Amino acid sequence: MVAKIKSGKSLIGALNYNENKVKQGKAQLIDAVGYHKDLPDLNFYDKLLRLTDLAQRNERTKTNTVHISLNFPNGETLPIETLQAITRDYMVGIGFENQPYLVYRHSDAGHPHIHIVTTNIKRDGERISLHYLGQNQSEKARKAIEIKYKLVKAEEQPKQKPNLKADVEAADYGQAETKRVITNILGFTLRAYKFTSVPELNAVLQQYNIQADRGSKDSRMYARAGLVYWILDKQGNKTGVQIKASSIYGKPTLKTLEEKFKLNEQLRKPHKAGLILKIDEVLAKPQTKRSFIKALAEQQIKVILRQNDEGRIYGVTFIDQQNKTVFNGSDLGKAYSANLLSAKLLPDPQTAAYNQNTTTNNVETEKGNDLLDILLAPDQEDMGALNKIKRESKKKRKGLNL
Repeated sequence: MVAKIKSGKSLIGALNYNENKVKQGKAQLIDAVGYHKDLPDLNFYDKLLRLTDLAQRNERTKTNTVHISLNFPNGETLPIETLQAITRDYMVGIGFENQPYLVYRHSDAGHPHIHIVTTNIKRDGERISLHYLGQNQSEKARKAIEIKYKLVKAEEQPKQKPNLKADVEAADYGQAETKRVITNILGFTLRAYKFTSVPELNAVLQQYNIQADRGSKDSRMYARAGLVYWILDKQGNKTGVQIKASSIYGKPTLKTLEEKFKLNEQLRKPHKAGLILKIDEVLAKPQTKRSFIKALAEQQIKVILRQNDEGRIYGVTFIDQQNKTVFNGSDLGKAYSANLLSAKLLPDPQTAAYNQNTTTNNVETEKGNDLLDILLAPDQEDMGALNKIKRESKKKRKGLNL
């Protein structure tokens, strides 16, 4: 069993995430602990108000949302009663036994898993500390549960060998087991492509809806040179659960990749001059961003322009699909850096419409993309929704009094 804990600032966001899955037929509410109604009688506002009532008792604490997923390997399909019991034991183990929580069984991935939504604010307004919760209490609870329920231990799950066929298909979350999909795509891309940095690797992986993630620069994972992999949805948002690099066959950790970067630096050199020649041939004629990307695509060269919301290009990467090499513009020479290349390109007609339609495939913006990060971001949704509910309840009471 693998446990993932995500904290945030929007209870309604976490609840909406799971309720939308229910509406889509991809999840089922299987338990509601600490609620005063039976499952069939609970509506959306019952679920939300129970949690926001506690969160309001400590307005100083902004991070008041806890969203947990418990993940099981393929073949370990457990009955609802067992999942309920496992959840209860887990919540006791992490010190949340007195908190109300909702449990959803999801069927939108290739492996069995459940989501738990709760708050870390107690009845007396005290905050349950989330510091090292995943590393300490969660790990102890996970190991005890694995023994008690005779589950496959996380450390003993066999590392899946990649399918080393000539090519692979892009990931489509929910169609196959996440770890298997990531393993297959990494097995192909690490063997076939020559890249020299994590951003260059991501330029390749994002063609297959995968992303390598070091975490934010102020995170503990980044400081410890950690690395995880995500599946991306059609909008480029991280979805599902992250997979640790160390748990994947071949261990594509940052340390392993850095050794490959050095080798690839030499392996891609023979293809540099040919790539420059093709770019120069295209730039010999006046080009817009759109025509530049299209002209090189016809020569099996993918161009990724990274630009901000104002349309200013701040980075460019070239993927030579024929020779399987990746170069940042500046690595080809100063003339191909973002600033100088941008100066050579004419503005596209209807630029705004074009940027909107091509951001996912060819242009990256500076905004974050994680769906759950968006849902759990700080906002006024919880209070707005709560006040609306209270106003509606007040009107109903007035009607009854009449």
